[in-house]
Amino acid sequence: MNPATDRMLTRIKDVYLYIHGNGIVTTENVVQEFSITARTAQRDLNVLEYNDLITSPVRGQWTTTARKVKLPS
Repeated sequence: MNPATDRMLTRIKDVYLYIHGNGIVTTENVVQEFSITARTAQRDLNVLEYNDLITSPVRGQWTTTARKVKLPS
């Protein structure tokens, strides 16, 4: 994989872990925590939602699903 893809995958994993650790977060929380644009945050959140790892109970808020995920130790 090229370096840009590696960075993206690492960021998406970190976003998932951030949501998992904080319960419900907003898109704006993700933007501020990772110093990324709102569009990049939305793109990352869409990838996680597509893979059924997060869900949006209320527009603009995100939480993890009950899907089993192997978390790093």
